[in-house]
Amino acid sequence: MDNLWRDNEAAGLAGLDLLAYRSRLIGRDPDLVLWGGGNTSLKQTETDFRGRAVRVMRIKGSGSDLKTIEPAQFPGIRLDDIEPLLQRDAMSDEEMVAWLVRCLVEPGSARPSIETLLHGFVPHPHIDHTHADAILALTNTADGRRHVEAVYGREAIWIPYRRPGFRLSREVADSARSRPEARCVVLEKHGLITWGQTARESYDATIEINTRAEEYARERGRGRAVFGAPARPSLSLSERRRVFRRLAPCLRGLLSGAPAGAGSPGPPIERVVLRFDDGQDILDFIGSEAGPQLCLAGPATPDHLLYVRPRPMLVDAAWPAGPPSPADEAPLREAIASALQKYADWYRLYVRKHGGEPPVRPAPRVVLLPGVGMVAAWKDARHTRMVADMYRHTVRVVGMAQGIGEYRSLGLQDTYDVESWPLELYRMSLAPPEKELARRVALVTGAAGGIGRAIARRLAAEGCHVVAADLDGDKADAAAAEICEAQGPERAVGVRMDVADEASVEAAFDAAVASYGGLDVLVSNAGIALSAPIDRLELKDWRRSLEVNATGHFLSARAALRIMKEQGLGGSMVFIASKNVLAPGKDFGAYSASKAAQTQLARILAIEGGEAGIRVNIINPDAVFQDSNLWSSGVREERARAHGIKPDELEDFYRRRNLLGARVFAEDVAEAAFWLASDRSAKTTGCILTVDGGVREAFPR
Repeated sequence: MDNLWRDNEAAGLAGLDLLAYRSRLIGRDPDLVLWGGGNTSLKQTETDFRGRAVRVMRIKGSGSDLKTIEPAQFPGIRLDDIEPLLQRDAMSDEEMVAWLVRCLVEPGSARPSIETLLHGFVPHPHIDHTHADAILALTNTADGRRHVEAVYGREAIWIPYRRPGFRLSREVADSARSRPEARCVVLEKHGLITWGQTARESYDATIEINTRAEEYARERGRGRAVFGAPARPSLSLSERRRVFRRLAPCLRGLLSGAPAGAGSPGPPIERVVLRFDDGQDILDFIGSEAGPQLCLAGPATPDHLLYVRPRPMLVDAAWPAGPPSPADEAPLREAIASALQKYADWYRLYVRKHGGEPPVRPAPRVVLLPGVGMVAAWKDARHTRMVADMYRHTVRVVGMAQGIGEYRSLGLQDTYDVESWPLELYRMSLAPPEKELARRVALVTGAAGGIGRAIARRLAAEGCHVVAADLDGDKADAAAAEICEAQGPERAVGVRMDVADEASVEAAFDAAVASYGGLDVLVSNAGIALSAPIDRLELKDWRRSLEVNATGHFLSARAALRIMKEQGLGGSMVFIASKNVLAPGKDFGAYSASKAAQTQLARILAIEGGEAGIRVNIINPDAVFQDSNLWSSGVREERARAHGIKPDELEDFYRRRNLLGARVFAEDVAEAAFWLASDRSAKTTGCILTVDGGVREAFPR
């Protein structure tokens, strides 16, 4: 394990700044901690608000991440207030949390870690707590204590598994005080605690102790086929990706609670976003002789459990080589539905035996497809990445443990106790409420500028994942990058898409499925405007208008409809048409006619999609000049000529002709699109919504 400490970086740092530096070094290494895991602390003397010298422990605040933690994210705890607790024999979780709140140096600061007492009771100024893969590999074996003693001898203190809380804190403290020669504490199925008199000493100890565990695991596992012989060959890369793209909408629908069959009510809908991972480590594990059995053994540590659930769902089916036909796909979908039913039945039985009420809905977050890969499922792209990362580390721990001896996970009762732990459920309740379009996926055509870009940004701001599609692929990527900068990594992807080209459209929708697992919203916006009197209109321009403004919407809607029907979750399509549909303009025949065709198509889609819960609505904007490629200099000149005005008078002309005398902006159209995409308009389909400032000739009739 690499030691990342650099004296030139640490020079001049002290106190909280040095604690933050040390913490970020630990957080940067995924072999030590993952996604918010781990804890670090510092004991020092500070001056309180009355000018008194007080002993304070600074510890990582709940919800922070060691990888990016800042000094302000370490709440202070008065040591004089927690050390008397060493005299107590017991303390409930609720009492402990209430006590710690009263010990805060700064009222209102972040809630301290659940392991605060553990850090406070151990008599060392600098403490690191990590969940390193190598340490878990030692402890998650049938004879973990013996392996820890073989590596560390008297340097390590072994603590049998305990859920975090007062009892574990007391055990660690008592053991550390009775064994002053020890250099660390190893927590069964939980992790490692190291310490030092300085920040550098504590960090160095963390790296050294973990490195020794890695070396032991490597030596013990040398030459061993830890998962047994290969039992299931993997499909080729292209075939694996093809299978996922074809099955993802069905899988997403079932994991989200879509009814498994016609007339089945099913559980409440709780959409998930999918992430596909076909790394070689995953393929080797699930394609091995022992993999299917080992994947049922459970997670390595409570931290993994909170992300990956008690066990994954294994779908064992014969995946077709080459493009699957409808005849091939039906049994595959049946296999997925059957595996999900078995998982739900097992989960309910597990809950009944160990607790009583399901703490969460009985759906897996990890789906294993032997020969194909792993699918992670959770509420957004960031959390599905967490799930995938956690399970990959679980696989690594399992492999290392099998090399050392025999992997053993948390027991089922311990697993249930963590899943239903009131403190963890309370922590989850503190998360900000989900936004209105959270868990949904939208594809927006023409998203690189103007109305499309504004809609993409608006949907993303409400929690939606966005596929920004545009003929200009570079600008589509830029629009997606802008959304990710504002809303978080992986919240948007850009794709090049020519709406008039069938293959390009299919590829773009495939990209949406590959990125997020499906689709909930289509905003069919891409369009062109060609202006000329009919007697001077070129046939190629007429055909091009129909290709983009009519056929383009057909191709997009058809692709979206297929995905939405496969999911069984309903959906919303929003067509951006034009005021010209209802009030056509002189010299605008190609545009007006093609937009009218688009509108009629949307009406038919509303009729055909209704039974599947798919709503289709239309927005008729007018004169949106802002950031728009529609209003090229040629179109401006032609429209000005048709109205008998100068080109530089055009925008004001359109403003003055509507009843409100208002300019219409792209954001105005985006607001209407958000309403139609969301459940606010759940009972609305086949509707034309005007965003034109009030053009009386264009009133819908």
